[in-house]
Amino acid sequence: MPGEAFSYVLPLRTNAHDGPAMAELTGYLRELSRWCPDVIVVDGSPESAFAAHAQHWRVAARHVAPDPAHAALNGKVQGVLTGLDLARHDRVVIADDDVRYEHRGLERAVALLDDHALVQPQNYFSPLPWHAAWDTARTLLNRATIGADFPGTFAVRRAALLATRGYDGDVIFENLELIRTVRAAGEPVASPLDLYVRRLPPTARHFAGQRIRQAYDEFALPARMALWLATAPALVSCLVRRRPAPVLFAASAVIVVAERGRRRAGGASVFPAGVSVLAPLWVLERAVCAWLALLERLRFGGVRYGQSVIPAAANSEATIRRRLHDAAQANVTSSSSSGTAGSSGGGCPGTGRTASTW
Repeated sequence: MPGEAFSYVLPLRTNAHDGPAMAELTGYLRELSRWCPDVIVVDGSPESAFAAHAQHWRVAARHVAPDPAHAALNGKVQGVLTGLDLARHDRVVIADDDVRYEHRGLERAVALLDDHALVQPQNYFSPLPWHAAWDTARTLLNRATIGADFPGTFAVRRAALLATRGYDGDVIFENLELIRTVRAAGEPVASPLDLYVRRLPPTARHFAGQRIRQAYDEFALPARMALWLATAPALVSCLVRRRPAPVLFAASAVIVVAERGRRRAGGASVFPAGVSVLAPLWVLERAVCAWLALLERLRFGGVRYGQSVIPAAANSEATIRRRLHDAAQANVTSSSSSGTAGSSGGGCPGTGRTASTW
């Protein structure tokens, strides 16, 4: 067990009652409970599945339903905030249900919280079916161009999110929203490129269903979204004018960039050789799906997510900083007028909902 006590929060929602995937997750939770005595599964599954999960997991974890006080368009955020409410320790590891930590990775992630409020590991897929290899190209390009990929797991200081009263759950790119919220509060974030955490690949069907939603994330990164929207017309123009040379040059450059991301910080140990050649195909996919995401925004006012439509990809750091400042000012005013120190009376910044008890 790591030297510093920590909690582990796993939010999920699934219709699966049993089967190989559930058995594998149950085995992981049991192993995890040997390293972490405070494992919390926040389960937003339908009632019948919830009851089955309780039978599987009650020995290895606290199995709870999401708190309605944290209701949000993005159910994952509701699960995370519920878990943070219940966590017994300040150091908390948040992980999707497909993340599979090893003991050393957990120890290092938790130890990095000595000097940081948020730790952003790097995921890699294992096993690696074709669609996971395809999506790995995105990981490699992010590592090479923006410094790190966005993982399905973080380690966080609970107190840092206490200070901000959580983060906005009405956005689709919740990982980026969490990072920006911690940074907007002036807290340090660590992005160790060599902290690799295994992730199980989704099914090919689930992967296909994520293409437009993940492209919608790019609205939170306007320069990148502009690049993707410009890529498809530029490609069509080159093909119509029968000018393959610029296309071949661009494809070669993308492969070189992806390979740089693969080799950074010892990445070749977890990212197989040859995956970089898929990067141009991923760029083509993102260029097409960016237009589909734009059409979805124009048609529905946002991206479809389950039974909801979420308009926002993520708030800018400047917007979050203003909200935190306004909330702090409101607290000062409220305290002065009521004469009660620490009186809040406000909702979570940017959500319009009642603040939680933590």
